[in-house]
Amino acid sequence: MARILIVEARFYAHLNDMLIAGAKAAVEAAGHTAEVLTVPGALEVPGAIALAAESGDYDCFVAIGVVIRGETYHFEIVAGESARAIMALTMDGIAIGNGIITTENEEQALVRADPAQKDKGGEAAKAALALLDLAIRFDR
Repeated sequence: MARILIVEARFYAHLNDMLIAGAKAAVEAAGHTAEVLTVPGALEVPGAIALAAESGDYDCFVAIGVVIRGETYHFEIVAGESARAIMALTMDGIAIGNGIITTENEEQALVRADPAQKDKGGEAAKAALALLDLAIRFDR
């Protein structure tokens, strides 16, 4: 059984709850369990994953969060830098499914977060498990 850590940026609680529900359902369907770690925002997710990966306590990670465009450039920084940092960690061999959704508005976020609709949390968990399978296949 794999040890999976879901790291969530707890900014939009109601949307995150749906993303986490989808991620947990996918993890459980694959025969595993997951623990949830909460950080303040999307920019903190990669750092938390890096720290947890160093511990050796987890086999793969699911990044969860919601970034909704506002009236300032902050959206681009948060969306781009969190994705860049997660990709850098993935390129270093850490199995991460990226479920940080970036949308123009809350309506789009709701559709993507809802497990009964786009289920981006579930997709991110499946991606993390697929990368873990590859790591095992290539003996990493």
